[in-house]
Amino acid sequence: MEYRKPTQHRMTRRSAAHDYSRPGTYHITMHVAESLGQPLGAVVGSLDAPDGSADAPHTLLTRTGQMVEHELLTAIHSHYPMVTVHNYVIMPDHLHCLMVVSDHIISKNGKERTFGQVIAGYKKGCNRRYWEMTGNSDGETAAHTAHSGGAQSMPCSASAPSGLPAGYKVPSSGTTARQPLFAPGYCDVMPVDAEQLATQRTYIAGNPRSRLLRMSNRAALTVQRGAVTTALTPAALSGYLQREYPPSVATAEALSQIQCRLLLAGGFIACDTLGNCALLTEHRCLPVVCHRKDAKRFGEQKARCLNEAAQGAVLVGTRIAPREREIMDESANRGFATIVIHDNGFADRYHPSAERLDLCAADRLLIVSPWKYQYRGKNEQITVLECKTMNCVAQALCRTKDSWWQ
Repeated sequence: MEYRKPTQHRMTRRSAAHDYSRPGTYHITMHVAESLGQPLGAVVGSLDAPDGSADAPHTLLTRTGQMVEHELLTAIHSHYPMVTVHNYVIMPDHLHCLMVVSDHIISKNGKERTFGQVIAGYKKGCNRRYWEMTGNSDGETAAHTAHSGGAQSMPCSASAPSGLPAGYKVPSSGTTARQPLFAPGYCDVMPVDAEQLATQRTYIAGNPRSRLLRMSNRAALTVQRGAVTTALTPAALSGYLQREYPPSVATAEALSQIQCRLLLAGGFIACDTLGNCALLTEHRCLPVVCHRKDAKRFGEQKARCLNEAAQGAVLVGTRIAPREREIMDESANRGFATIVIHDNGFADRYHPSAERLDLCAADRLLIVSPWKYQYRGKNEQITVLECKTMNCVAQALCRTKDSWWQ
C-alpha cells in the first residue's frame, strides 16, 4: 500500500464522486456557530431507562431548538417535495438527519437545484427565525417571515422552556449582532447499502444516550491529549522499520511521512487516549501482534493470550490484521479489558460507537492513538509502514516484545 496525501477535515466535507443534483440518501450533520455554545437544548433523562420510554435520554429543546426542528420537518419538504427528512436528532449544538432525495431537485419556480442549495436554504431560513427570536431581525427579515407565515407558527422568544438543567443559558436578546445560528458548511455521508443505512440510523438515534454517557463519565469519555508518553523515539522507530522492510518500502519519503504524522512529547512518541489510563498504568499489559511466520502456531498464541487475560493481563493491539482482531475481540467478548491502538488520530469531535463508549465507561476499554488526526476518504487505507508503526508502539506501551507468548 502506498502513502496517500492527507485530506484536510472541514465542515464542507462531501462524499467523493457524487453528483449532488441526483437522487440519493444523505446523512447530514450541521453544527451551530461555536460561540453560541448549546442554544438548541440540553440532554436529559436516565441512562438506565430503556429506549422509547419517557425517561430515556433525549434532548429537551429550547425554543430555538424547537424552531430548528419545525423548519427541518416542514420547510424543506414544502419547498422541495422530492426531499424528505427521515431519521433525525436535534442535539444541543448540532443536528443529524437522514434526508432522502427521490428525484432531481427542482424548486417551486421550476429551477434545478443541488442538494447543497437545499441545505443552504434551510440554514438561511433558520437564521432569519433565530434573529427574530433574539431581537436582531430587520425590516426585510420581518417582511419575509410575515409573507411565509413562519412568524405566526413560531414563538418570538429565545427563553428556554421549563425543565432544562439549572444554570442553562440561552442567547439573550440583542447579543448576537446578527451572527448566524449555524456554522458554515456541513458534513455528509452517503449510505450505499442497507447495512450502512442501518448503522447511520442507529448512530443518529443513539446520540442523546452517548452524550449523556459522556456527561456522566467526563474523565473516561473525554479525549486526553498527550496523556501517555512512550520511551520510543522517532529515530528508533525508523531504525526498526528499516530493519523490517527493504529500502523499496521503507523509503526516506515514507519514513518522513510517518514521522510527520506522529505525536511527540519531549523527543518521544506520545499518545492521545480515550478511556481510563489506569488500564495501561496499573495492569500487566501484553502486545498482540500476529506474524505470518507464526501462522501455524496461531492457536497456541491465541490460547496463551486469553489465558493471560483471564489472569488479569490487559491485551494491547490494533485489531487490523484478522488474527489480531480475532484475539482482541474474543478477549473483549469474555469481559476482559483491552487496549486498542486507533489507526488515526482523534478529531476535535471524535465519536466512537455506542458500544465502545459503554466499554470505556465501564473501564473495560482504553483507546490509544499515536497519530495526528487526518481525514480519510472511504477508500483510503493505512499503509504497511503505519501498521508496523502501531505494532511497535504496542510493544513500547507494554514494555514487552511481541514474542512474549512463545
